[in-house]
Amino acid sequence: MAKKLKTILISQPKPATEKSPYFDLADRQKLTMDFRPFIHVEGVEGQEFRQQRIDLAEHTAVIMTSRNAVDHFFRLAEELRYEVPDSLKYFCISEATAFYLQKYVVYRKRKIFFGKFRFQDLMDSIKKHKGEKFLLPCSDLMKPSIPKILEEANINFTRAMMYRTVCSDLSDLVDVKYDLLVFYSPSGIESLFKNFPDFSQGETRIATFGPTTVKAAEKANLRVDISAPTPKAPSMTMAIEHYIQGK
Repeated sequence: MAKKLKTILISQPKPATEKSPYFDLADRQKLTMDFRPFIHVEGVEGQEFRQQRIDLAEHTAVIMTSRNAVDHFFRLAEELRYEVPDSLKYFCISEATAFYLQKYVVYRKRKIFFGKFRFQDLMDSIKKHKGEKFLLPCSDLMKPSIPKILEEANINFTRAMMYRTVCSDLSDLVDVKYDLLVFYSPSGIESLFKNFPDFSQGETRIATFGPTTVKAAEKANLRVDISAPTPKAPSMTMAIEHYIQGK
């Protein structure tokens, strides 16, 4: 019989608010829960960005798929001494990303459009402004579906790699053992083996969120014990609790 779950490592930053379902789960099930990002984002320096031969001033609109995209667009603009014009149009993946622009621009004085979190939802607004030349700030791991959707709609856009996802240094965890490791992306799995090339799963349980993460885990010959989302467990915390309860 598998030993009871007592210790869990979540491969993400600790929630900023105490009102997290993870803390509720830890209280209910008497769990020790630690948070540690297995990956982090690093900005591309101006000198390296110049090698992409992209002129920011040529673009009349920018597509923001995340807060990281917002931060690194304005960081590079400053580094490259590009004065972002008031006329620039912003197309944001969600309302939350659109509001995040307030960190850099006077929101009510800008032309800002946003979707409902799915990129497809934002396409209606983008298609209405087909005459614009769009800039797409992204990471080295951008979902291929986004450029594909833009290409299929014949949108004039430039993909600009402004930041990259890199493995975090986890060497201090070498002697720390957890009953359950929770992963949210294939990059997290990659980081596990980059930090611990000789990792042997043994009795350690593995939980994965999303189809690409479970595929990455299986490709790495890991046994996936908990998987989310499912119809019965749309969230990771629910999936973990169902596992503990033997559902």
